[in-house]
Amino acid sequence: MAGMIPRQFIDDLLARADIVELIDSRVPLKKAGKNYQACCPFHTEKSPSFSVSQDKQFYHCFGCGEHGNAISFLMEFDRLEFPDAIEELASHYNMQVPREENKQTPAQQKQQQQAYQQKQDDYQLMEQISRFYQQQLKVASDKDTAINYLKGRGLSGEIVKKFGVGYISDAWDGMMSVFGRSSAATKQLVDLGMAIQGDKNKPYDRFRGRIQFPIRDKRGRVVGFGGRVLGDGTPKYLNSPETRIYHKGQELYGLYEAKQANKQLQRLVVVEGYMDVVALAQHGVNYAVASLGTATTPEQLQTLFRTVKEIICCYDGDRAGRDAAWRAMDNALPLIQDGYSLRFVFLPDGEDPDSLIRQQGQQAFEKILDNATPLTEFIFEQLMQKTDMNSLEGKAALMDSFHGYLNKMPESTIKDGMKTKLANLFGAGSAQQLEKLNKNLSNTNSRKVVNKKTKITPVRLAIALLLEHPHIVNALPNATILQELDMPGIPLLNQLLQLCKQNTEVNSAQLIEYFRGTEQGNQLAKLICWQHHVEADAAENVFLDSIEKLLSSFIDKRYEELVHKERAEGLNKQEKQELQVLLNS
Repeated sequence: MAGMIPRQFIDDLLARADIVELIDSRVPLKKAGKNYQACCPFHTEKSPSFSVSQDKQFYHCFGCGEHGNAISFLMEFDRLEFPDAIEELASHYNMQVPREENKQTPAQQKQQQQAYQQKQDDYQLMEQISRFYQQQLKVASDKDTAINYLKGRGLSGEIVKKFGVGYISDAWDGMMSVFGRSSAATKQLVDLGMAIQGDKNKPYDRFRGRIQFPIRDKRGRVVGFGGRVLGDGTPKYLNSPETRIYHKGQELYGLYEAKQANKQLQRLVVVEGYMDVVALAQHGVNYAVASLGTATTPEQLQTLFRTVKEIICCYDGDRAGRDAAWRAMDNALPLIQDGYSLRFVFLPDGEDPDSLIRQQGQQAFEKILDNATPLTEFIFEQLMQKTDMNSLEGKAALMDSFHGYLNKMPESTIKDGMKTKLANLFGAGSAQQLEKLNKNLSNTNSRKVVNKKTKITPVRLAIALLLEHPHIVNALPNATILQELDMPGIPLLNQLLQLCKQNTEVNSAQLIEYFRGTEQGNQLAKLICWQHHVEADAAENVFLDSIEKLLSSFIDKRYEELVHKERAEGLNKQEKQELQVLLNS
């Protein structure tokens, strides 16, 4: 990384970006007057308070207060750092992100550049290794063993290629002999988990004698691998360890491929293994993902719910499968809201998604998914199995066991329905029990913001109108007309006037971006969301009127200061001239 991203490039990117198109691709929007709206993706709500303005290129939630431009949305929704959000947005418009020298010390610049370059080298190396594994599936001396295994699992060459499935022979240095030809390269391979440091300081391949499944992040970069052993070796599945580019609790195998295969993903099915994902795609269910050998984590569930509204967890019906489902449910509770669905499928003993879809076909398998057990039913079923419902003590214990789970859930009709169903289990006392539940349960997940009414002042109104209609700066004969004013808010207004004068095509999103991460930026974000009720065709006149009021206010204030000083201690020659001008104005 050469340095900072040039301001001009960020301006150009925001000028090209359409925030409505960007957000609608992730959160379906509906037209509401001149703006668009949806239920907020950043907090739970029953009615939409998330508003997106195409004119301002800005979004704002009147419920939780989240706001920003296209870059801000990518940072919050896709959980990206600022440079990554720029890269992501730029890639959407086929723009290359340039870099410029920054003001860091040479040592800091070097460290930052090295860290950035290291990751780019890591991604490149992992992609090369993935291609090497794919090539080995064609040329390795024992390739037939691997090919026969894949064919035996019903996989075609097309689906194998789509998922980049490869192979590595059971040799200690099959990969190392190609990529570990220097000490630096060897260290990088060890750091990336592709090699293991041997007892005699001679690294060897981590993956040997395995079918290789490349794990891609949300941008399609290979960040790790999963290997399925051929033969009787252990473990059956081997995954990459945690590295500087791979964090298994945050990634989902097959998500990138599912997005590539479906322009409008409606639902995702979570399965346990790589082969399940690939086999399901082979038979037309091309929306499956796997959680990489871990219980589905809160981070993975958040990614899933930000991608689709319907998630189906498909697990084995044994104790381990139900335990995995319970952990997934527990992690998902804080994310459950109206309009979103988490359901569960438990397969018969001895079956997995791969074997089931091969036996019964896509239609039958998807019918099983359609009849999946809803979240609430699953919770009641599991907890009631552990409770004696024939005794008062058992019912009380059931009530207590539900408290912890209900407390994790944000307010929704789903939660209300669970409380009503729970109360109904107590027969005649259901009304009292429901009242008790509502009293005892604390809504620990709600994020309510008290909307304070913004006081109307000339400077606030001028800033708000300028943010919304930057072109009205042209109505001012002189953009430096307020430079001498010493009043609260004037320095910020002057900065905006200069920015608008320098770039006559600047838009609201670009203006806000100039102040990212500053206190002024926070102030501007509040003002751009302010409902001042000034129509667009009146904006210029109201703006000029606000400027005039500021000048008049300054003149009155300065006049009073000079008169007071004259009475108290007298004025110098320059001050007397100034007072005379004010008297004549």
